[in-house]
Amino acid sequence: MNKKARSKVAAKKLKLRAQLWPELDEARLWHRSEKVGFVTIPRAMPLILGIMDDMSKNKPVSSTYFDLWCRTYDDSFVVISKPREHAFSSGFTGQRAEGAWAARMRILENLGFIAVQPGPSGPMNYVLIWNPYEVIHKHKINRNEVIRDDSWNALQQRVVEIGADDLEIEENEAAGEVISQGDGQLAKIGWPARARERA
Repeated sequence: MNKKARSKVAAKKLKLRAQLWPELDEARLWHRSEKVGFVTIPRAMPLILGIMDDMSKNKPVSSTYFDLWCRTYDDSFVVISKPREHAFSSGFTGQRAEGAWAARMRILENLGFIAVQPGPSGPMNYVLIWNPYEVIHKHKINRNEVIRDDSWNALQQRVVEIGADDLEIEENEAAGEVISQGDGQLAKIGWPARARERA
């Protein structure tokens, strides 16, 4: 959808909103052009997060991943100086909070959604976030059966609706080495050997 088309859609939505809430006080709304403290996310993020949780097999990683994403500055890079704070923001509390968070981080790394490097704040001081569309696509090409057909089809439909081209990669680019990790097969294409050794 080009800029002109988007403007028309936005105008129609605002007209409908005004009809539904004629006495709306816009000062009570949050708008990124008037506020600070926001981050860019893919419009398909809800579907991406749901697929991640399916892939992590009863150990949801979506809150951990989203906390990381919300700390980026459109650079896909996070410096973790306070792991316990990240754990709390991800929904983990109590004495085992940091350990539970670290375990979810390792799952994200093993699935290929992030890469980590050690530093003065610990073994996961620096985090790089890979394009989640491509990670999911690579798993799908490698026949990761944990990705449900309905979720995959919904993601493809949403990508078409929003005009994204992230899933338009050749199968031979996505296919590659698949390694075993316990009870599952995890695609490990294009990520550092460090992550593969931990799997």
